[in-house]
Amino acid sequence: MIPRHIGLIMDGNGRWAQGRGLPRTDGYAEGLTALRKTLARAAERGVQAVTVYAFSTENFARPDDETTAIVSVVRTFNRRYDGDMKVTYMGDVYAFGEDFADSVEDIEKRTENNGGLHLNIAFGYGGRDDIINAAKRCCDKGEFTREDFEANLSGAGLPPLDLVIRSGGEKRLSGFMLYEAAYSELYFTDKLWPDFDGDDLDAAIADFEGRQRKFGA
Repeated sequence: MIPRHIGLIMDGNGRWAQGRGLPRTDGYAEGLTALRKTLARAAERGVQAVTVYAFSTENFARPDDETTAIVSVVRTFNRRYDGDMKVTYMGDVYAFGEDFADSVEDIEKRTENNGGLHLNIAFGYGGRDDIINAAKRCCDKGEFTREDFEANLSGAGLPPLDLVIRSGGEKRLSGFMLYEAAYSELYFTDKLWPDFDGDDLDAAIADFEGRQRKFGA
């Protein structure tokens, strides 16, 4: 069975650039190229939604030039995208300035009725903060059932998160969709993100299809 919703932790952009004698900041544009290839294959395979971990709350500790490079790449994507994907964001996009937030509002509005793959971009996002904020909203409303809580998470409305793929050799979630990933299948690869492509996605999906999902049973 094809995963309905795939999470991508795109690790290794800076290391990819360093390994080629380039500034770490050069890796992020290459990372976007890899993402485009991966999303195209995901759409071909019938995946409904992909959430990408583009900037975590912990990433604010990165050097300013790296943050600037990431924001620039993503903002340019927002302004220029003209395909059939539906694009949404989750996280504190206003932390990156008014121009970036405007670009997010623009792409979400332009693509809201698109019928292609749903691309959800986690930017200025942290799973622990998301859980705390959802709990606060439930408390404020005086409604705290499981259904109410899940409806207040940033990923509400997305299909269940079936598969999480992390590139770059690390084997952890780093705060990515912690509640939603409770029974996700996890797939790790040593490939640095800019080297990841459609064939690598196929390999991850094949691994997913070979697993027996028990959901705690």
